[in-house]
Amino acid sequence: MATITFYQKPGCATNARQLQALNAAGHDIIAKDILMEPWASEELRRFFGNTPVASWFNQAAPRIKSGEVNPAMIHAQRALALMLDDPLLIRRPLIDVDGSRCAGLDHELVLSLLGRKTPDDLEGCVHDANETRCPQT
Repeated sequence: MATITFYQKPGCATNARQLQALNAAGHDIIAKDILMEPWASEELRRFFGNTPVASWFNQAAPRIKSGEVNPAMIHAQRALALMLDDPLLIRRPLIDVDGSRCAGLDHELVLSLLGRKTPDDLEGCVHDANETRCPQT
């Protein structure tokens, strides 16, 4: 089984379910606080690979939901600058397995860790359906 570095927002119910699924699949998890990580632009960029810039963003982030930040209108350098300033904008979880990295669970790396399937309830914010909010910190 793999050792996974899992960057999460502590207190996020969706991240908790994701961690539980990876643990149940037999993996060792090193959970880190995405909000407290001292990110550098180059390091953060490695998690996004060749995916479109708009997919780098956490669609449930308050600044996106309010319309203040429109991921479809932002280029890569600006996206990274915004994320370094406000880590709530970063799509979660960020996952690192022996240097292979991705953002979110809908990638081949994570699918292989979960036995080729990602349960529907592991993506998306559970609070959206319930119209509640996660703690901001």
